[in-house]
Amino acid sequence: MVESNYDSVIAFIRSLYPRNAETIPLHAPIFLGNEKRYVADCLDSSFVSSIGPYVTQLETMMCERTGAAYAVATNSGTAALHAALLSAGVESGDEVLTQPISFVATANAIAYCNAVPVFIDVELTTMGLCPEHLERFLHSRTYIKSGVCYNRKSGRKIAACVPMHTFGHPVSIQQIIVICESYHIPVIEDAAEALGSYSHNKHCGTFGLAGIFSFNGNKIVTSGGGGMIVTDNSGFAEHARHLTTTAKKPHPYAYEHTQVGYNYRMPNINAALCCGQLEQLDIFLAKKRWIAEAYKAFFEESSLAFVKEPDNARSNYWLNSIMTQGQRERDCLLEQSCAAKIMTRPVWAPLNRLPMFKHCETYGTEHTDYLAQRIVNLPSSVAL
Repeated sequence: MVESNYDSVIAFIRSLYPRNAETIPLHAPIFLGNEKRYVADCLDSSFVSSIGPYVTQLETMMCERTGAAYAVATNSGTAALHAALLSAGVESGDEVLTQPISFVATANAIAYCNAVPVFIDVELTTMGLCPEHLERFLHSRTYIKSGVCYNRKSGRKIAACVPMHTFGHPVSIQQIIVICESYHIPVIEDAAEALGSYSHNKHCGTFGLAGIFSFNGNKIVTSGGGGMIVTDNSGFAEHARHLTTTAKKPHPYAYEHTQVGYNYRMPNINAALCCGQLEQLDIFLAKKRWIAEAYKAFFEESSLAFVKEPDNARSNYWLNSIMTQGQRERDCLLEQSCAAKIMTRPVWAPLNRLPMFKHCETYGTEHTDYLAQRIVNLPSSVAL
């Protein structure tokens, strides 16, 4: 039986969060650790801009957390992805393979390089880039010349592949890496939502040439606004760091810049906040898993299917999601919950449908269309 009244769902969500909360947000930050002390220390030091010890400390903490050899802090996840693509060698007129289900920043960062996104369908299980569709696309629509992959139709070089770990659920990254390596395509992981997520006991964002993370206000760990590039390649890290500091040559006082660079480095005051947040990541992950398990148990007897972490993976459950039986049911749930001041959201509009990207090549939309009509994201804050 198709549900049309979601009072029980609304009541259950309210039971998870403080009884006196008038509005239950989709994902709100919580500050219970050293955040205020570190920010106050930053203010007292007067180092509040892009130079300061908390930036270095945060980069070190991210290396320790993810297992990456190098980390470069940026002022947003979008900036991190843009700089990572440039550091991977993406140039004007190139193509970059990615998925149509993602936040718009994924495709925007590609466009910032004056490159062209190519959208390849997602898996139903992970909601991320589908390895089977990727392999079929590369086999049928590309060729290799002098160790470089080209699109047969457009003639453009395929310079990179950007899979995204949707809502913190690990994409089938190992398969994607193997496929892309056989076509000489570097992989830059969009792990903006996947801090604390693992695939086969390896942290998301550390499988490809580089990975990026976001510390936006709605992420599991926040710096207010900020991002991070991680990599095991020293040359890549050096180039990314150079690009994100306006490509300025190190010098005590002279201003000499070697190329067009970007003012993308994270300010020290944001890094101070993020250090306090990152210290609590294990606590946040444990609370998120508790929330996910509660949702999972509640929806077992429902027509609404709870989205579980993929096999051989451990998700951070950044956003908990369910799938309705169709678009009508999805819209009904969204309307009723939002009227009850519970913030639920659909998945983003598929990127291949947006006016600035609808001209881009798309390979398969069946899974994308199915998910876009059914996904509802539920309140997922750790502030129980």
